[in-house]
Amino acid sequence: MFDAKMNVPEAPLHRAEFEHDNCGIGAVVNIKGTKTRETVENALKIVENLEHRAGKDAEGKTGDGVGILVQICHDFFVRVTIPLGIALGGEREYGVGMFFFPQDELKRNQAKKMFEIIVEKEGLEFLGWREVPCVPAVLGHKAVECMPCIMQAFVKKPAAVEKGLAFDRKLYIARRVFEQSSDNTYVVSLSSRTIVYKGMFLVNQLRTFFKDLQSEDYVSAIAIVHSRFSTNTNPSWERAHPNRFIVHNGEINTIRGNVDKMLAREENMESAFLSHEFHKVLPVVNAQGSDSAMLDNTLEFLVMSGMELPLAVMITIPEPWANNKTMNQHKKDFYQYYATMMEPWDGPASILFSDGDMMGAVLDRNGLRPSRYMITNDGYLILSSEVGVLDIEPAKIVVKERLRPGKMLLVDMEKGEVIDDDKLKEKYACSKPYGEWLDSNLVMLKDLKIPNERVPQFTDEERQRMQKAFGYAYEELKNSILPMAKNGGEAIAAMGVDTPLPVLSKTVHPLFHYFKQLFAQVT
Repeated sequence: MFDAKMNVPEAPLHRAEFEHDNCGIGAVVNIKGTKTRETVENALKIVENLEHRAGKDAEGKTGDGVGILVQICHDFFVRVTIPLGIALGGEREYGVGMFFFPQDELKRNQAKKMFEIIVEKEGLEFLGWREVPCVPAVLGHKAVECMPCIMQAFVKKPAAVEKGLAFDRKLYIARRVFEQSSDNTYVVSLSSRTIVYKGMFLVNQLRTFFKDLQSEDYVSAIAIVHSRFSTNTNPSWERAHPNRFIVHNGEINTIRGNVDKMLAREENMESAFLSHEFHKVLPVVNAQGSDSAMLDNTLEFLVMSGMELPLAVMITIPEPWANNKTMNQHKKDFYQYYATMMEPWDGPASILFSDGDMMGAVLDRNGLRPSRYMITNDGYLILSSEVGVLDIEPAKIVVKERLRPGKMLLVDMEKGEVIDDDKLKEKYACSKPYGEWLDSNLVMLKDLKIPNERVPQFTDEERQRMQKAFGYAYEELKNSILPMAKNGGEAIAAMGVDTPLPVLSKTVHPLFHYFKQLFAQVT
């Protein structure tokens, strides 16, 4: 039976925050924003050609996860909802939610009713449900055994709310309230601009499982695909990508610190865009999610709080700036300003992101998950984790490039252009007087005055007694204390330490010996 929390039984040694994956990603974007069937077809071909980057079970019949994020196709949804008696209205005047419900009918009906009540309570109008046409026969038995009941919900936009982000913000609040009220249902996506189709598939099963994706009248200007290769966890329906804003190839090695700090700063966070409804969306991060899901939670929260999506990506995944002598000062000021509020979500990663109006990509600062892209003369940008995912005539290619370490690109479909890293970051770096704000408000530790007080003096006997009481041995004095006293910094030492763990040692250790720096779990 499908369980929205986890599809595997609880195990004493299992820790959800250690889950990572190494995957295949791809995107097809019509730069002018024209919705075509070709966009969807080519994206499906990309993911089908990324079979070597998709995990599968020993039988070769069940995959780690495959999915696609596309724009909501208005004409398609009007056609399929008319027989259901649902009147959607105009384009972007309704939101579409994709739900993974439990197979148990009673629990499913309870969750559906709960969502309907919450939608109405949040000032929205619930229009109806649609059971998503699926073909379970194409799946392996492991995927079928834990397969959810997949349904779509339709929610009408209030007349007083603007189309686009403002309406999506209302849907976001309703979804967060529902998620905290129902623990057996996973909301794949709920938006007026994008929709996600995903599951525990092999790469060729995405197209054959969802009949919607086979419809010739399903068109989109954006299509982002992902094939999951889970490195250290069992697959599940909800852990497949895309998430609601991003697809992610790689891992976030700083995830525990990132999540802890997001939770810690919730007491001080505020947003004029969420105002009195701020408490409804907390906690920001679902700590049971994967590393990429938690980054997606954070980006979604920042966007719904009023930050533009490219800016949110820049401050969560910044390029190296502190010691970059070639970077201009106002860009350094920009990064330093936001570094006081958000620590980097660091690790080897290639990330594609979209809100339905734009599509962008960013690469980690070390470039350890490379991405290649090309632009064709008929106005398409095609990006993937490697070259050769589509057969394109060389004569049609006008630009062939790679995404470089720490760099971004953005396709702005409203302007019909591809914005490169320099132009994009220069725009945001010059948008506010970050340098002036830093000069006026930032206090450096080295500038703090140290009280001129006498340092306590101890006899050799007193000092040795305290050192023994607090567990300081000769090695600590020689290798740690003395270098810090002489040089004002920590000594450089090898990572390989073969001394017994303090908890297993026969000698008494200082408290801080029981804590170790957390390094990458996988590479």
